[in-house]
Amino acid sequence: MEELDLVIVGAGCHGLVMAKTYLEVNPSAKVAILESAASLGGVWAEERIYPGLKSNNTLGSYEYSDFPLDEKTFGVKPDEHIPGAVLHNYFQKYAEHFDIYRRVRFNSKVESAERRDSGGWIVRRAQNGRVSEEKPILAHKLVISTGLTSEPFVPSVAGSESFDAPIFHAKYLHDRTKETFKASNVVIMGGSKSAYDAAYAHASAGVHVDWVIRESGHGPGWMAPALVTPLKKKLELLVGVRFLTWFSPCIWGDCDGFGTVRSWLHSTKVGRFFVDSFWKILANDLITANGYDTHPETKKLKPWTAPFWVASSLSIFNYPTDFFQYVRDGTVKVHIADVSHLSPHTVHLSTGSTLRADALICSTGWKHNPTIKLSPGLDEQLGLPHSTTQPEDDLVAKADHEILTRFPCLADQPIINTQYKPLTGADNVATLNRPYRLYRFMVPPAYINDRSIAYCGMIMSIHTTTCAQAQALWLTAYFSNGLLADRQSRTRQPFPDAAVRWETALHSRFGKWRYPAGYGSRYPDFVFDGVPYIDMLLRDLGVGWLRKGGWGWREWFEPYGPGDYRGLVDEWRIECANARAGK
Repeated sequence: MEELDLVIVGAGCHGLVMAKTYLEVNPSAKVAILESAASLGGVWAEERIYPGLKSNNTLGSYEYSDFPLDEKTFGVKPDEHIPGAVLHNYFQKYAEHFDIYRRVRFNSKVESAERRDSGGWIVRRAQNGRVSEEKPILAHKLVISTGLTSEPFVPSVAGSESFDAPIFHAKYLHDRTKETFKASNVVIMGGSKSAYDAAYAHASAGVHVDWVIRESGHGPGWMAPALVTPLKKKLELLVGVRFLTWFSPCIWGDCDGFGTVRSWLHSTKVGRFFVDSFWKILANDLITANGYDTHPETKKLKPWTAPFWVASSLSIFNYPTDFFQYVRDGTVKVHIADVSHLSPHTVHLSTGSTLRADALICSTGWKHNPTIKLSPGLDEQLGLPHSTTQPEDDLVAKADHEILTRFPCLADQPIINTQYKPLTGADNVATLNRPYRLYRFMVPPAYINDRSIAYCGMIMSIHTTTCAQAQALWLTAYFSNGLLADRQSRTRQPFPDAAVRWETALHSRFGKWRYPAGYGSRYPDFVFDGVPYIDMLLRDLGVGWLRKGGWGWREWFEPYGPGDYRGLVDEWRIECANARAGK
């Protein structure tokens, strides 16, 4: 049996930086990254990129702090949204530069992981769709970095077998656009950013699009122009402004050191007036800028819930031309209806309408639970989504009370859709009635003192690369007995069980109340909460979290970005050395 110090599952943004960080601290470690795809990059893998696909981020806001995505090397100009092909190239160069690429084993899908009584995890793989004949791997430490957008969810629709045309998830557009760009009409199902992307790609290629957004769903997603608010600032930068993060209720927000300000804003009548005003200004700006109400067809794309209640599904128009022009001229026809059934080349709607289709593209989300089979009965112990008929732990009720006491506004929950019903599929995730419950959104509480297994990247956040770096360093320190609590005691410090269980319940439960129009009830899903989340991890590490002076204009009003976290690993190593020297 092959024996490795660390096995990382997934070679996307989080998996790559996890490997780089761990090897930087432990250069002699035996590390492998098991990747199910044929290329690295995760969301930005080569086989997931199709013509015109771009990131919501512009130059400088989507990169690792120690490896800039610069204009000279990658050809992206300031204020340009980064093309998907460029991001794939960036991750490729990152892996080569830090000598990670040779450690990636492609077309290697992890089927199962079994806890060994004497320590470590036995990892079994399938290669190229078949159970691997290679020996299993013994991983002394296992990090699952498959993310939340790797396994597509395709709903079950009556009549699919007789449709006689392609039905596929938007994940596979790379393989299908040569065919669908020549079609006369495609039907897209879903209301998310990936549906916008698919609609724009086909409309700009001259293909008519019938876009079906479920009447029984969450409605159209929020989309923002590149510049928002009366100040005309980039959205991806605004969410990194510390001053603005104070206006978003956040249960871990006090980790930024400004708890007094946050308490005043969210627990006093005057403070809540300012908070409400901020979110009303943002909502009105988005509605006005997008001109939803100026045309009967664009009005169908007006979101059903205020942006206060959504999280990372708040997205950006990153197209070279006006998306809504295709809606106004009829190239994209929006239908607010459910798909009742399919027949040959025809999509039947609940309204009685029928749509001719050369293809049905499903922008219908993802299976949020990892597909790796764990030792029987371990889903609950490992903090994974699962189904149970058992009542909730008493900590859940206690956490709810704490959340609503600190943030009274969250008690007034929005009515998302009185007709809402979840989509069903062959592998139905709708039956999972327990969410991810991981300490710091990474470590199963039941195994926290085992220090052998963790998850990296099981969050949805606009701060993708900076959160990935912070998580990677936190986990490296956790595995190496190098968190601040360990250093202070000069030995591996056991995590107190009661405190771990409480914070895990509090943080995981918070999403249910904060983002009911997003995915907060299933997994960590946040926007303005990203900077204080990183603050929390850096405080655990014992390194500086206020990285713009700690006080004054720069700290409060200058956006945090990747460059602000440059040198984190070295800072932490210095703190570890000082602790060993008794300084």
